[in-house]
Amino acid sequence: MKKVVFTLVICIGCIGKNKSIQPVTKPLREAVYASGYVVSKNEYQIFSQVDGYVVDILVKEGEAVKKDQPIFIIESRQQSARYSISRESYNLLAKNNREDSPALMEAKALVASAQSKWQFDSVNFVRYSNLWKDNAITQNEFDRAKLTFDNSKNDLLLQKSRLSKLRDQLKLDLRNAENNLKIAAEESGRYTVRSDVDGQVYKTLKERGELVRRSEALATVGSGSQFYLQLNVDELDIEKVKTGQRVMAKIDAFGGKIFNGLVYKVYPMVDERAQSIRVDADFSDPFLNGFSGLAVEANILIRQKEKALVIPKSFVLPGDSVLIRTNEGKRKVKIVRGIETLDEVEITQGITKDTNVILN
Repeated sequence: MKKVVFTLVICIGCIGKNKSIQPVTKPLREAVYASGYVVSKNEYQIFSQVDGYVVDILVKEGEAVKKDQPIFIIESRQQSARYSISRESYNLLAKNNREDSPALMEAKALVASAQSKWQFDSVNFVRYSNLWKDNAITQNEFDRAKLTFDNSKNDLLLQKSRLSKLRDQLKLDLRNAENNLKIAAEESGRYTVRSDVDGQVYKTLKERGELVRRSEALATVGSGSQFYLQLNVDELDIEKVKTGQRVMAKIDAFGGKIFNGLVYKVYPMVDERAQSIRVDADFSDPFLNGFSGLAVEANILIRQKEKALVIPKSFVLPGDSVLIRTNEGKRKVKIVRGIETLDEVEITQGITKDTNVILN
């Protein structure tokens, strides 16, 4: 039994080594393999900017949304309390800034009272001055009248200054309250989560009543009508890939149908885990099936020739040479490679279509 097996092996080996072919002329394409997904354009994840609870989800998965349209409502008791306090403070200070507010009315009343007293003391001081000139009163009486007048004048200036300072302080407090209210309102606005694009909600990641933390993903939104191919190419092949190259993609969900596209972006950074480069390609024809995340296998066309002289790669010897049969016997000749696929290679120099190439 062992002898039979050995004999068969020897015969098969001899047949293989003696096998010869002639190159054929045929169309040949060199392509780089890539895998990836169909992705909607402008697709992104919406993240929460606040802590709170989901109290309402305003759209369903698959529904169209407009830019700035609310999607989630998040509630936080602490934020609601901060906004309420800021609003009440602003309303109170806005009321205090009115001319008929109690604070300003009181300050203006003090100014009016000081004004009346100063006017009375001014008239009185003039009268005492005239009496003093006529030697009708003593120096002490004149000095007391002058002191009273000076005090009234200073008190009037003081009350006017206080009124002016009060107005300035109330205006400043109102501006601060307004800013605090704007900040609180902006923070409250973050509790209403909106779409940044016109598109479609592909996935919601939270349910009503669920706790949400800051920077936690809430939903995935993207274009509902425009899609592209997000592909991964092995880093060993990346030098061959350029923008504008044709892509032939097969999407698992559509059987053997081939979708054409064009490379429009090659990313400069290598994914260290997958040792691959991201390449994006647009569909040549609109992709109207409306599903994001479909798995894709693709070939990126690097080079092609309609009439290439082709032999199987298995016939090529190390050092880019082949074994040929001539009238004088077997001979090794150097070749120059052209386009290559997994199984075939174009020969641009060294042999012709009439050459007998031997499998070594």
